[in-house]
Amino acid sequence: MAWLYLIAAGVAEIGFTTALRYAEGFTKLWPSLAFAFFVTLSFTLFDKAAQTIPMGTAYAVWCGIGVVGTVMLGVVAFGEPMNFWRLFFIAALVASITGLKVVSG
Repeated sequence: MAWLYLIAAGVAEIGFTTALRYAEGFTKLWPSLAFAFFVTLSFTLFDKAAQTIPMGTAYAVWCGIGVVGTVMLGVVAFGEPMNFWRLFFIAALVASITGLKVVSG
């Protein structure tokens, strides 16, 4: 169950980084409220996951999900560029996160 909390926390991180893009320095009400909701949800779920999963592993996975998800959302929704090197380093990050999960038991 802890891994499900951690995955959900990572997805919520994608939510708060995306809301932050639209909040414009927290001058826009709805994106700012969405940011507050998603950041609270993300940290709450991360806290629940980190009670069982080793902290270093949990943090790396949480950040990795957020980074990969945010980069992919940027490419798909915001037209950010995707080239060989970006794809290579995202794949390296996913491989590292997978490795941490495998060795953490």
